[in-house]
Amino acid sequence: MSGINKVILVGHLGKDPEVRHLDGGVTVASFPLATSETYNKDGKRIEQTEWHNIVLWRGLAEVASKYLQKGKLVYIEGKLRTRSFEDREKVKKYVTEVVAENFTILGRRSDFENTPAGSVTPKSENDYLDAPSSVSGIAGDLPF
Repeated sequence: MSGINKVILVGHLGKDPEVRHLDGGVTVASFPLATSETYNKDGKRIEQTEWHNIVLWRGLAEVASKYLQKGKLVYIEGKLRTRSFEDREKVKKYVTEVVAENFTILGRRSDFENTPAGSVTPKSENDYLDAPSSVSGIAGDLPF
């Protein structure tokens, strides 16, 4: 039996997606995503936040660059990937990322009305209907 590698996260973007265009016209976007849990300890409410490195490829990266901004609440499905690289001092480092396969923008319509400067700003309320609330990548669209 083969294993299962599935990640589901609901959280807020820690910053706007960083978009890069690689050789061959491949687009990749990445951003940190914060998820929070609360629990009670000794009668006090404690909030614990985890940060996740999210990576999106090709068409999914293009859509994310248009519609996602810092603070947006999103639902993300993907896979865990760990890669290694050498830093400037030739020390091998490892990073674990969530390679997103699809995402859904969550929140109320009013969340889209106060967009920050430089973000996508629809001309009318009907333009919100054109923005995808859920986006999926094509299975063969991933780089591995």
